[in-house]
Amino acid sequence: VNTQSGLLVHPARGHWTGTLINALLFHAQQTAGTLSVGSDPWRPGIIHRLDRDTTGLILIAKTDEAHWRLAGQFERRTIKKTYLALVHGNPPLDSDLIDAPLGVHPKFREKYAVREDIGRPAQTVYTVVERFDGFALVELAPKTGRTHQLRVHMAHLGYPMIGDTTYGGGVLSLRDLTGKKSEDTRPLLERQALHAYRLQF
Repeated sequence: VNTQSGLLVHPARGHWTGTLINALLFHAQQTAGTLSVGSDPWRPGIIHRLDRDTTGLILIAKTDEAHWRLAGQFERRTIKKTYLALVHGNPPLDSDLIDAPLGVHPKFREKYAVREDIGRPAQTVYTVVERFDGFALVELAPKTGRTHQLRVHMAHLGYPMIGDTTYGGGVLSLRDLTGKKSEDTRPLLERQALHAYRLQF
């Protein structure tokens, strides 16, 4: 499924409807289709997830066998996920491995941070696809699957994602891109500029 921004994968406190699971269950009912049960009957078909405001590809399992097989590939890390992101600044290297453990932020429980003390291992390979004046388009290939991993890793390097105000990224307007040629200061993007664009399994 190619998901839109603002879409929660599964119901949570305060968001019982309008989630991806709600849509999947409706679709299965309308088409007499099936969804896997997996290890959690409250999350049918769900093998992995994306952050609420990250767009792009997510795998859904229709059968239990498909679910087990795909979950096994995630565990063995043989599924390759690739993302595209727009970041502030220009990384000096064209490609590099970010190897920095992640854990819950020491002050803000809803955030994550690089934590050498209690962090779990986390690795991301970034590759600069194109460089612009003050920005870069990067391809991100996570080797692990920690919460907010790509966003925290790029911010840790000093290149936060555009629109990711949680991790130091600023909003981008037409005026920012054109200088004084435009007075339009409305944000071009209301979320972090992160898109899951390729899955290999």
